[in-house]
Amino acid sequence: MRYAVVGTGMMGVEHLRNIALVPGAEVVAIVDPVATSLGWARDALGEQAAGVAAYDDVAAFAREAAVDAIVVAAPNHTHRAVLEPLFGMDAAILCEKPLATTIADARWIVAQAAGRARPFWTGMEYRFMPPAAAFIDQIHAGRVGRLHMLSIREHRFPFLPKVGDWNRFARNTGGTMVEKCCHFFDLMRLIVGAEAVRVHCSGAMDVNHRDERYAGEAPDIIDNSFTTVDFANGVRAMLDLSMFADGAEHQEEMSATGDAARLDVLIPPGELVFSPRVGFGNPKRVERTRVAVDPTARAAGSHEGATYYQHLAFAAAVRGEGPVLVSAEDGLRAVAIGTAAEISAREHRVVEMAEIA
Repeated sequence: MRYAVVGTGMMGVEHLRNIALVPGAEVVAIVDPVATSLGWARDALGEQAAGVAAYDDVAAFAREAAVDAIVVAAPNHTHRAVLEPLFGMDAAILCEKPLATTIADARWIVAQAAGRARPFWTGMEYRFMPPAAAFIDQIHAGRVGRLHMLSIREHRFPFLPKVGDWNRFARNTGGTMVEKCCHFFDLMRLIVGAEAVRVHCSGAMDVNHRDERYAGEAPDIIDNSFTTVDFANGVRAMLDLSMFADGAEHQEEMSATGDAARLDVLIPPGELVFSPRVGFGNPKRVERTRVAVDPTARAAGSHEGATYYQHLAFAAAVRGEGPVLVSAEDGLRAVAIGTAAEISAREHRVVEMAEIA
């Protein structure tokens, strides 16, 4: 399988490192308008870089290159423009999250992807973290009984510097609730098995980036929030986000509570905690297990091996050996919930999904 990576900044380089681990995969082209970013890609490719074509223009790449699969890791707000020439190629596409920064662009991408013979995949790698995948599988198998409540917490470090500082402004990212939290809204939909009907988000930029200025302009991205999402099947989900909790022991924690038990997952260290109902006053029967992550996969990126496992599944879809697990429609739905959360936080009100979709 011949791969190209379009956008070779931090996430593009992570994709390069993980493609190198996929059996039968070979990177034959890299694309980025910034010479420094192409240099990062060459460094990641090492000795293989000599045989890889480099382009500073995606249209030229689309005219000249012959590839089987394309990974788009360009800045969020460029996705539609980048994808326009790529849709004319006979190649599968994995487009990094968020699918787009606006509902209109996301809908356009969904429409274009629907008419293609080759797979289109939205890059939602959090689904593929082995502990998260085990957590999801156990919920779907009924281990907590009927699910009623889902809680997700991400307490982490601030947004990292990006080329041109594009991620400091909501107009480029879609806002934090789209850029960062689309992962979690995607997980909610997957776990709950229903669509969102209303969203309430309380969030603000309270700590990070307040003293930063870019061409005299102040950043406007949320750095902490609480978001609740009501789903059509009656399940309630909550996201607790802090982007100034660098020292937290666990970056992600998820809890699913049903009528029979509660199940938690801690990432890292990949621990699953199962707590069945026992009745008031009775001894608790808590079970703890640990889900292993391949150390080579973990070392190839910053997502607990998720990028590698996603690439294995994507490669299977490209070869016709497996389904597309995260469609363009999935990407649109996650962007829609994130957009609703952004509106809710800024306008201090509940947003009905009917307003968005």
